[in-house]
Amino acid sequence: MKSLTNLKKPFGTAKMVRIKAVRYLAWKDAFDVEFDDGLSFLEPHKTIRKANRISPKAKPTEVVLDREGRIGFEVRYDNGQMAEVSWAFIRELPPKKPPA
Repeated sequence: MKSLTNLKKPFGTAKMVRIKAVRYLAWKDAFDVEFDDGLSFLEPHKTIRKANRISPKAKPTEVVLDREGRIGFEVRYDNGQMAEVSWAFIRELPPKKPPA
């Protein structure tokens, strides 16, 4: 079985595919994101927290798919914070840091 990370493309090279469905899996502390082309990725909650600077104590209360374009979703938390996640965040590998 291939690792799903091999299916992710380098930053800036993935083709846009609309999100079909998204759900939070509390027992895995991850988001299951399904795309129209049939691929599904399990994105760890910690990466979304880090990217959006969400408090570690905040608990997700709602996951809202962008119904108009289906190009992203929002995660709303019990403390009022909100994380925005685009399709590219899930489908692409993070950009490489430039050499220092």
